[in-house]
Amino acid sequence: MSSASPYSSMSPPSTSAGFFAAARDKTQSVMAGCRPWGELLDLSALSLPFSFGESTARIRRNLAYFRVNYTLIVLFVLFLSLLWHPISIIVFLVVFVAWLFLYFLRDEPVLIFNRTVDDRVVLAGLGVVTIVSLILTHVWLNVFVSLVIGSFLVCLHGAFRASDNLDDQETPYGALLSVVDSPRGSYSLV
Repeated sequence: MSSASPYSSMSPPSTSAGFFAAARDKTQSVMAGCRPWGELLDLSALSLPFSFGESTARIRRNLAYFRVNYTLIVLFVLFLSLLWHPISIIVFLVVFVAWLFLYFLRDEPVLIFNRTVDDRVVLAGLGVVTIVSLILTHVWLNVFVSLVIGSFLVCLHGAFRASDNLDDQETPYGALLSVVDSPRGSYSLV
């Protein structure tokens, strides 16, 4: 068993320019998973599912394929719901920056009094700060409703968008899974 830290091969951004470069690189790597919006909004790909099983299979497949696009849609609905609460937007920007610094963009473990803090503790702490900020700004119901609306829109699109013509770049088995995982039991060409 090696005693090397998983963070030892990564160098921390030493300046603010290094931090912003790291943030830009991380954002570009996440946005690389964003599918073209024209593909997401293609009206010719919409059709009624034949059964509840097919609609859930479509939702699962579309969630996997359009996950970044769907996340952006839910975040946009959340942003629209907070437009009428400017103090909440400021608070959530501060919380968002805390998430960026302490969880998403750091290359080294968090140290407090020369002790390493576990990632789960950081995640739990940031979760508590997020929930407390929701309660203190009195927008928790607004945020909850906007998340429900965003999730409903995503599931609605996922159920009605036929997923037969999506490229299977996620798995090396591609067309084989369409035979095994078909909700109707019909076989497709391999």
